[in-house]
Amino acid sequence: MQNVFDTLKERGLIAQTTHEEEIRELLGKEKVTFYIGFDPTADSLHVGHFLQMVVMRHMQLAGHRPIALVGGGTGMVGDPSGRTDMRQMLTVETIRHNCERFKEQLSKVIDFSDGKAIMVNNADWLMDLNYIEFLRDIGSCFSVNKMLTAECFKSRLERGLSFIEFNYMLMQSYDFLCLNRKYGCQIELGGDDQWSNILGGIDLVRRKDNKQVYGMTFALLTTSDGKKMGKTSKGALWLDPEKVSPYDFYQYWRNVDDDNVIRCMKLVTFVPMEEIREYEKLEGKELNAVKERLAYEVTKLVHGQEEAEKAQNTAREIFAKGGVSADMPSAEVTADAVGGGITVINLLTDVGFVPSKSEAKRLIKQNGIAINDKTVTDFEAVVTKADFENGELVARRGKKAYLKIKLV
Repeated sequence: MQNVFDTLKERGLIAQTTHEEEIRELLGKEKVTFYIGFDPTADSLHVGHFLQMVVMRHMQLAGHRPIALVGGGTGMVGDPSGRTDMRQMLTVETIRHNCERFKEQLSKVIDFSDGKAIMVNNADWLMDLNYIEFLRDIGSCFSVNKMLTAECFKSRLERGLSFIEFNYMLMQSYDFLCLNRKYGCQIELGGDDQWSNILGGIDLVRRKDNKQVYGMTFALLTTSDGKKMGKTSKGALWLDPEKVSPYDFYQYWRNVDDDNVIRCMKLVTFVPMEEIREYEKLEGKELNAVKERLAYEVTKLVHGQEEAEKAQNTAREIFAKGGVSADMPSAEVTADAVGGGITVINLLTDVGFVPSKSEAKRLIKQNGIAINDKTVTDFEAVVTKADFENGELVARRGKKAYLKIKLV
């Protein structure tokens, strides 16, 4: 059986390792317990987290044991990594609710039955810490001078870094120490923006218990020009179907750029590399089949096979019929809101099909908006109740995004 380290490397997932040869040898000879942390800053995981979930599944399929750590404690503080400002402070109740939602979503990809994976909350050991004891026991192991050289802090110093955020590295490092002591956790995994925090944990375990543990980070999901993926017209690409419908989730992957579809196939699906290498030979319109496969596979992982098939069939039907399908995404607008007439811009922003009026104007200028298959060319164009044939109209954004708007 192939070493999972080689699998991850072949698929382009690994960004950095602390001890590459030692980690590869460890993963090849024994069952290893590892962890990834998820801070509950929202009530849903998003596509950035999904990449971490895929890595956990690869590791689990190879016989290793994942610990999914939800940050009920660290979420009270907020990770400064990748941030230009301080996170909004969340209530204990909100964090608890978000943690419960994370458990549901993680369970769709990771098998937690029969001890095959563990889910823990760092609130269990962080919330009742004695501050003075923590400073003496843990804080004494950290050099402020060294911490200030970490990217997560350097990028924030000019804008302002709060003292509460400065504690985050100590807390995450303490997580690794606790998980190593209680569960024998040997490796911490995370996004590449977590490198400094992971190094802090490894150093703390060495200082306190004289043990060698390891760290690996993974590539961030980006477009071919380096921009972070996961943004839609409505915001983040959430895994919650109430926030982003399975159809919209499917369409996001169906519409990736030609020069990024193979990379995405390697990163976020479990399609065998033998098949992907065959896909690499395709170009132009032939890549549409690859995009369909990508969209189907990712949607199946997140929302299940039934929803993936439904989304795929709806997308094909909409394309074949020029935007009409019984299962296409829909929204509602009241008759009072339409009144004697409502501008297309107001209608599309009110139902959330376009995020802002400025974006709607940009799309109209580029002939990227259509109502009932008629391109809108005027910023002041108005929709009336007469445009709702049988109480419905179909709006199109760009070439492939459709929305059925119902008059109620």
